[in-house]
Amino acid sequence: MATQPSSVPAQKPGIPTQQAYGIAAVCLVVGLVAGYFLLGSPKSPALANNQPAPSAAAGSANVPPGTHPKLTLDQMKQMADVKASTLIEKSKADPKNTALLVQIATIYQASHQFKEAADYFGKALQVDPKNVSARTELASCLYYSGDSDGALSQLNQALKYAPTDANSLFNLGMIKYRGKNDPKGAVAAWQQLLKAHPDLDRKSAVEAMISEAQGKLTEKN
Repeated sequence: MATQPSSVPAQKPGIPTQQAYGIAAVCLVVGLVAGYFLLGSPKSPALANNQPAPSAAAGSANVPPGTHPKLTLDQMKQMADVKASTLIEKSKADPKNTALLVQIATIYQASHQFKEAADYFGKALQVDPKNVSARTELASCLYYSGDSDGALSQLNQALKYAPTDANSLFNLGMIKYRGKNDPKGAVAAWQQLLKAHPDLDRKSAVEAMISEAQGKLTEKN
């Protein structure tokens, strides 16, 4: 998350809040707001298009839409390992280089190796805990690893550093809605997003998500 969701990226790091919708990524879902989950990263995940959270594949973590149909996750990991190997060696000599760590994380995230990506985003955050974009990307990786609670924890932490961050607010709502079946919490997050960013590019898309979630609340009652 993302991010990315991301992000994740995963941005690396981000694009201006008002233009945050160009993220189509290979990790979560490209859609609703053209990849709002983990805004800012062409490789970040994006929860969108009103699609449900991915189901777990046998023996693997959640596999998001967009996985290459001719490649297995093991093959994608092998490719990521090769691509990241030189950067990993560099990071051993420069372990506090946040940009390098994020770059490695992005390679794994783009290959749907969310555990490895989360590890490197985590290392980057140990060096720079206020890196909100990296934290949002970490959240998306945790989400796709099946850890919705961990993802929400990271997003809440990101919002402590940046209370009006559009990426974090949208993703918080989406994970609550799709990952935790909490439409009330989702509505609260998205309403906070629109309050903080009244001129948001895709305001109508977010409003549509709010209406859908409110409909779920009505059904429950």
